[in-house]
Amino acid sequence: MRRALVLTLALLLLLPLVPQPASAHGFGQSYDLPLPLWLYLYGAGAVVLASFVPISLFAGKRKAGEDTPYLYPRFDLLRVGVLRAVLTNRALLLGLRLLSVGLFLLVILTGLLGRQNADANFAPTFVWIVWWVGLGFFTAFVGNIWPLVNPWKILFEWPEALVRRLGLGNGLELDEPYPASWGLWPAVALYGVFVWVENLFPGSSTPVYIAVLTLTYSVLVWGGMAVYGKETWLRRGEVFSVFFGLLARFAPTEVRVGDTKLCRDCSDDCGTAEKDCVNCYECFARAAPRDRKLDLRPPAVGLGRSEPVPSGGVFFVILVLAGVTFDGLLETPLWNELRRALSVPQTAGLVALPLVFLAAYLGFVRLSQLFGGGTGGLRRFAAAYVYSLVPIAIAYQVAHYYTLLLVQGQGIIRQVSDPFGWGWNLFGTADYAIDPGVVGAAFVWYSQVILIVAGHVVAVYLAHLVALRLFGDPGRALRSQLPMLALMILYTIFSLWILSQPIVIEDQAPATGTAPQEDTPQSAPLEKLREPPMPKAP
Repeated sequence: MRRALVLTLALLLLLPLVPQPASAHGFGQSYDLPLPLWLYLYGAGAVVLASFVPISLFAGKRKAGEDTPYLYPRFDLLRVGVLRAVLTNRALLLGLRLLSVGLFLLVILTGLLGRQNADANFAPTFVWIVWWVGLGFFTAFVGNIWPLVNPWKILFEWPEALVRRLGLGNGLELDEPYPASWGLWPAVALYGVFVWVENLFPGSSTPVYIAVLTLTYSVLVWGGMAVYGKETWLRRGEVFSVFFGLLARFAPTEVRVGDTKLCRDCSDDCGTAEKDCVNCYECFARAAPRDRKLDLRPPAVGLGRSEPVPSGGVFFVILVLAGVTFDGLLETPLWNELRRALSVPQTAGLVALPLVFLAAYLGFVRLSQLFGGGTGGLRRFAAAYVYSLVPIAIAYQVAHYYTLLLVQGQGIIRQVSDPFGWGWNLFGTADYAIDPGVVGAAFVWYSQVILIVAGHVVAVYLAHLVALRLFGDPGRALRSQLPMLALMILYTIFSLWILSQPIVIEDQAPATGTAPQEDTPQSAPLEKLREPPMPKAP
């Protein structure tokens, strides 16, 4: 294992020295860097390395030990009268739920009945840019509203409430025992399918396929809720609830309940790890208004909580990280050359990359355990460290997708006036033209560097907090973090290298930032729609 790790380290450290043209990947326009690329990559790695010194000194002052309470400053926003009046307003909540259901139905209807052109149809832009990218950013940097507006949950609750009101039964839930061995594996499998659809399925931006996939997933979700119970399936099998819940651990807000007695009846036994109930919307919904809290907290601290990781949870985090990396790696020259040389399909790469990431992660975690003299199984240490990877995934996702949101996301302004592509102009915005110049190429590159470095610095800090809990001694915790620090530095270099690569799309016409104009059931892969024409950087 050590020889393999040394070889991997050497290859990744030599990678930046391979001469390559640099560009803002995912931006669609080359940018000539004023300095050699390897200086940026090694400089970013050096910043992550240097951050470890103050982090180890600062975090080391905290009393180490497994039983030390994990505390952080927080302020209940509901204590502010105006905020409480707004955030607890039932009319507002009902309006959000109706809007969510309306958009859900509009995606299906426009997909099935509208013009089959990704540039003219509401469904592709809304699903892939506004919802997937935009709501993901909102969840990570504001808070998790998905439990409140999840249309699958809402459309299950409404008929269930009607059944109970009519006295026809106890609801639609059979409450069959959920197999403990399943853990999060249903969500893992579904997220893998989602990543494949997003990146490799040729019809990912075809409206009718989006509608059919949405309906298919709806049957699966409602079936899972009916068999195993709504809350259980949302927490374990509804992949978007699991994904947004993961991002919410990073968010600067959290929901709590003041009366932890409610946790005794919770389907997830929340509150048992740290005698508190955090981000459990099941308990939050059942709590009396006076017992509900919406706390403002420092970003990322929710990832440091010592909560148990369910079966499959480690691989889910690895898959999230590998999935967004695969999206960036997919169109680099190196990837296309490797695929051509090995003659393997793209799907094989999608399957292999998370396994490679998992092997690398477990290898470095094992080294961390050995350096710190930790006892116990590798599974315990892998589960303890895994949430420290989430800031890296978020940073890369923002760096890779924010230009898509800012540029291609403008298309929704036009599409709300003509969602079906039938020539309507409901709100007078049907003629809106996308402005590709909202951000410049130089700004994109430097912001990507800052985002990637910041994400890894936060990850180093969280990993050190975990080490203090695991090893109980600041000296052992410090030694244990050397392998994890090496992992963070290597991934910093690797991430920025991917973002610096020019876009390569094989067997396709050059990316133009707009969907094909012919009205055929097949439209360009989603990645083709991610490359808006941008002015060349000076």
